[in-house]
Amino acid sequence: MNIPNLISVLRILLVPLLAIFLLEEQYNYALLVFIVAGISDGLDGFLARLLNQKTRLGAILDPIADKALLVTTFVLLAVLGVIPQWLTVLVVSRDLIIITGFAILVLSDSQIKIEPTYTSKLTTVFQILTVVYFLGLEYLLFMLFLRDYLIAATALLTLLSCAHYLVIGFRALGTDRKDEGEKKTLKQLDKSQT
Repeated sequence: MNIPNLISVLRILLVPLLAIFLLEEQYNYALLVFIVAGISDGLDGFLARLLNQKTRLGAILDPIADKALLVTTFVLLAVLGVIPQWLTVLVVSRDLIIITGFAILVLSDSQIKIEPTYTSKLTTVFQILTVVYFLGLEYLLFMLFLRDYLIAATALLTLLSCAHYLVIGFRALGTDRKDEGEKKTLKQLDKSQT
């Protein structure tokens, strides 16, 4: 296992620690763990490019680590009444829809290359900002006026990103079916000519 992948694994291992701090309502420590996880996320990507160590395993581990951290944080903060529950439902539902869509594409032998979109990256940035904002609220009271704007922006981007992935997924499925239809037509033509 290379260094970037090891960092991703360590980030996954931070999830239970983060959950414990959240459940104990020790938001300062939870914020610290979340920031360390965020730095490690940037570090593993940087090292993978620098050391030319991009791997298929890394491409799987990295988003799993990101989703585990974000979903765990959003769910627990919603349960604790820190952030709106409806926002957490949007965040978790988007991830479930994306994972389900990915599974459908894999099972249908789709040839589409799955990569994060710009909308998805921006959504992740706003979801992270939302978590940092609420975990560090006691230090950010002077920014309390941003609360509703941040929630609205995160919700809107989450919905847009989900819709974008749905469009990409349906197009991929449509293209695959069209390709299959063309292959069947070509086979029928070959048989009729022989």
